[in-house]
Amino acid sequence: MGEELKGFIFDLDGTIYLSERLIPGADWVIRLLRHRGAKVVFLSNKALQTRENYAEKLTRLGIPTEPAEVINSSFVMVRYLTKRAPEATVFAVGEVPFIEELLRAGFVISEDPDRIEWVIASFDRTFDYRKLCIAYEALKRGARFVATNPDRTCPIEGGELPDCAGVIAHLEAVTLRKVEAIVGKPSPLTIEAILEVMDLPANECLLVGDRIETDIRMGREAGMKTALVMSGVTDEQTLKASPYQPDYVWPSIAELPGIL
Repeated sequence: MGEELKGFIFDLDGTIYLSERLIPGADWVIRLLRHRGAKVVFLSNKALQTRENYAEKLTRLGIPTEPAEVINSSFVMVRYLTKRAPEATVFAVGEVPFIEELLRAGFVISEDPDRIEWVIASFDRTFDYRKLCIAYEALKRGARFVATNPDRTCPIEGGELPDCAGVIAHLEAVTLRKVEAIVGKPSPLTIEAILEVMDLPANECLLVGDRIETDIRMGREAGMKTALVMSGVTDEQTLKASPYQPDYVWPSIAELPGIL
């Protein structure tokens, strides 16, 4: 193994799997790294599932994983809010697993705009006019405005889905307020969480992902090595035009052993 690389951070959607299909070679690459004693964590900007859900999915797809090896934007958001406003009353534009994580962390969930102290935007496939109205009224009354991730789309097998950026845009458009903080990739808040979990310095880590504007940008700004895989949303034109050039470009994760 390259002597400087002791930790490996893998994006999930588009890097490890697409929907329910494992990217070919992902399972044996992870086994190889673990066999060599490397630290491995998995990273997602989606708040659609809990860390336990992600670990169960990876295990089901052939990569045995513990929840502690997963970092997603809901985990980073809970960490962010716990430090700033423990037990606050919040309204999350999000799906049930994210709301369950907030409840488990001690936050109060409310749909009463007069009580809501924080409005949290996240990837929400159940987003509707009712949720928009609740968030709008709460923000008009002075609630804080934060979001889990900035992604425009989420890669799935056969295409993409609109992601959290759509929810943020709706709320910003109707309230004329800008989101105060987005905690997911490429935020330094996500890097803080990763390095705390891995207990390694950034320069000993490699971040592997399929998005230049989140994965590669975050890794480069943190001082990590970065590898872009072309198995997700990035095409050659986007790569050439980006100011955030990775250290490595691979067709897929299966190429990683070539640098060890």
